[in-house]
Amino acid sequence: MTKELLISSCQQLLSGFEFTLGIFAFTLIFSLPLGLLVARGRMSKNIVVASLVRFYISVMRGTPLMLQLLLVYYGPYYLFGTSTGGIKIGPFNYRFIAAIIGFSLNYAAYFAEIFRGGIQSMPKGQYEAAQVLGFTKSQTYFKIILPQVIKRVLPSVANEVITLVKDTSLAQVLSVSEMFFIASSLASKQVSIMPFLVAGLFYYIMNALIEMMITKIEKKMSYYS
Repeated sequence: MTKELLISSCQQLLSGFEFTLGIFAFTLIFSLPLGLLVARGRMSKNIVVASLVRFYISVMRGTPLMLQLLLVYYGPYYLFGTSTGGIKIGPFNYRFIAAIIGFSLNYAAYFAEIFRGGIQSMPKGQYEAAQVLGFTKSQTYFKIILPQVIKRVLPSVANEVITLVKDTSLAQVLSVSEMFFIASSLASKQVSIMPFLVAGLFYYIMNALIEMMITKIEKKMSYYS
């Protein structure tokens, strides 16, 4: 591979990296709060709600993410006869939107179980002390319980976030022009493995930066260490 070809490949991969970064960012924005909501539903005293949420988590964790992406994309057409070709939100077409929906629903299920484990690990004394101090249930949850839960589950959440970076490559199944999709196209045209190696380097750098950020956050939250 010549120097000019390498530079051209890097530029094209960078354009795909924008979509990869978009999938990653939007998935976190939607899946983290949704995961917290699902965790609350999973612990609900209402048997119907708890059972439905448990089934949702089981399906999301028990079936391939690629299959879920395909169902989100093709589902509206095969189930309702609705054409998705003209659906757009701002600059994003339905392929990208379907990827965000699929990733968000999938990762919300994993985050929900992580949050549930963190919430249930809190000793009852925390709730009793808050009640004695006159805190309402919502104040207890958001001001006392949740900050401690975040600190406890941060390493597990970090693992899922790093996995998400790599899983964004699955968006290629919907022909989203993310980085791995472009790398596959370039490798086929150039008959070279180099585009894959460059794409791998991009993924590695992104994960290294995320790991550094999470390490800093963990240090800041280790206020008793």
